[in-house]
Amino acid sequence: MDFFRKTACDRCNGSLSDGRIQSMYNSDCICMACKEKETQRADYKEALEADRAEIKRGNYNYAGIGLN
Repeated sequence: MDFFRKTACDRCNGSLSDGRIQSMYNSDCICMACKEKETQRADYKEALEADRAEIKRGNYNYAGIGLN
């Protein structure tokens, strides 16, 4: 899987050596600093709830609500 082979954040192009996670908004592989920025967005709760709803439906490949 490409996610585990990446060395740079899809958002800021920074290093992923300190950790990586998939964005709540799309399929970007992001660093922990970008993840922290995501959690500060006004629509983060909406993205989180949409993701959880899809997981409850059995959809583990949800594309996210999109990043504007």
